[in-house]
Amino acid sequence: MQDGGRPGLLAHGISASGPMDIDAHRLAGALAGALDKTGIELTRAGLDLLVESGGLTVGWAGGAFDVQLNGERRPWPGNASIAAGDRLCIAPGAAGNYGYLRFGKKLDLPMVLGSRATSTRARLGGLEGRALRAGDVLNFSEEGGTVQSVCSPDPPEAGPVRFVWGIHADKFAAGIRRKFVETPFRVTSAMDRMGVRLADEGGVFAGSSILSLISDPILPGDIQILGDGTPIVLMRDHQPTGGYPRIGTIVSADLGRFAQIRSGEAVVFAPVSVDHAHQLMRSGRP
Repeated sequence: MQDGGRPGLLAHGISASGPMDIDAHRLAGALAGALDKTGIELTRAGLDLLVESGGLTVGWAGGAFDVQLNGERRPWPGNASIAAGDRLCIAPGAAGNYGYLRFGKKLDLPMVLGSRATSTRARLGGLEGRALRAGDVLNFSEEGGTVQSVCSPDPPEAGPVRFVWGIHADKFAAGIRRKFVETPFRVTSAMDRMGVRLADEGGVFAGSSILSLISDPILPGDIQILGDGTPIVLMRDHQPTGGYPRIGTIVSADLGRFAQIRSGEAVVFAPVSVDHAHQLMRSGRP
């Protein structure tokens, strides 16, 4: 389960959590007429739900998954009204790592530290602080939302992932910084809600001196370079502090798009100014 997360608790060792792809989470909520921010974040493992009783509207978005209602394929992203006996099945499709299922009624889940978001690392929120498993039953309030008219968005444009130079960028030689923005990296299968490990096939950080720093706070999107030169992008459930240098931080406007890049695919980084990153955040434009 994910909602807006728990911002402000990093000093207590608890990352904010929240959806890996915020824009997709919002779109699914709009399609469902959601009354609150809580919904299901699903991975390429897929999801299979049976409605035992009652009825409600559901909306789905994120990546490019395959969805079927009672065996009939439906468009993605999209929505539907479901009732007792209906079966909703979502399976991985052509692209993306994370999909979102939102509901027109409120999920009946307890608030933990101001949020219903699941943090499996801290064992907080959702259902017992864990991922959903076969046999789990989800209950809803009787309130219902109003479905909005939402145009299906165009797929995110392919292109470089934008970032701002980090506070440790000057610890890397100018030549390394130049190669960092000229050389593609490859997303590996070592990915989860905590971080995404990249393959440095172009040898950008090969032969670099091992850098270790005094640990300080880190943020989602930080691009951390380990002592062996391996880049890792920190994600929503990152650890509170890190002792390796961060060459940059992916801008919030692109972090969801980065999270949807599958293992084996290439990623190229492009620097932008802090002012430009703020403009992107305020405008909501891609």
